[in-house]
Amino acid sequence: MSSVPTIQSIYTDGACTGNPGPGGWGVVVYFSDGSIHEMGGASSHTTNNKMEMQAAIAALEFLKASAQKESITLYTDSEYLINCVTKWVKSWKKKGWKKSDGNPVLNQDLLETLDELNSRHVKWEHVRGHAGNVGNERCDAIARTFASGRTPSLQQLAHSNSQPSVAQKNELILSKVSDFGVNSTIINKKTQEITTLTTDIIMEPYIAPATATSEEIPRETRVAQLRNLLETLHIADEISEQGYLITSSELADLMDVHASAVTSRGDQWRWRNWIVSRVRREGNQILWELERGDQVGSEEE
Repeated sequence: MSSVPTIQSIYTDGACTGNPGPGGWGVVVYFSDGSIHEMGGASSHTTNNKMEMQAAIAALEFLKASAQKESITLYTDSEYLINCVTKWVKSWKKKGWKKSDGNPVLNQDLLETLDELNSRHVKWEHVRGHAGNVGNERCDAIARTFASGRTPSLQQLAHSNSQPSVAQKNELILSKVSDFGVNSTIINKKTQEITTLTTDIIMEPYIAPATATSEEIPRETRVAQLRNLLETLHIADEISEQGYLITSSELADLMDVHASAVTSRGDQWRWRNWIVSRVRREGNQILWELERGDQVGSEEE
């Protein structure tokens, strides 16, 4: 290949099970010629914010290694990450990495790396999570697959004229992605050989069902899963009946998703039998209320 395609935009995302717990991160790089390069990784014990930062670090390292001078847009569904990099980091550095309350800033090492890698060529843009955006959904799927202990199939594009990124340290495999969906058509630019492949995580829903069909899972396991589901629904019912308010992380644990899947949905939405409403913020926590949707409907009637 005679020239390196221009990077147009990069999507990043992080995921964590338990927060803290096993985590993963994902990056999708879009080139001007339609090529796509994907990266990701896992950590056995981490937090969601750390994985969001690690994804951004990998993206910026990739951009730096490309030696590209053209500006790019970096999309993330983490407003916290954007605020850290574009607003708060300057003040934190001046205060010796202390917050306004005098406590040390969390994840200083990652923030220092982000600050060093960030440049005027990067435009940080917030994208709403789980809203159908292909780049965001793909990053989320990569991150969650790594967090679950599995290794996703990644679309990777490589050429001879660029250095390997610090994050990857391995040869990038450059190919042309002409159809990014459940089945991806890859055209090898050297041989023009066309290959159609199906990855195990492309556009995986953010509340992912079991990969095996119900017939493949033993009946005892299916019954146990139903018992666990019933217990979860009973807990939600108790929270609703007692009028308890729960935090985003607690609600994410109840729904078995990571916290960004909760906060990105807006102020009011439906989950199973309940209307979930944002009530107020206390410090860094958002408090949510659950109300039975069927009861709401009957009262209105």
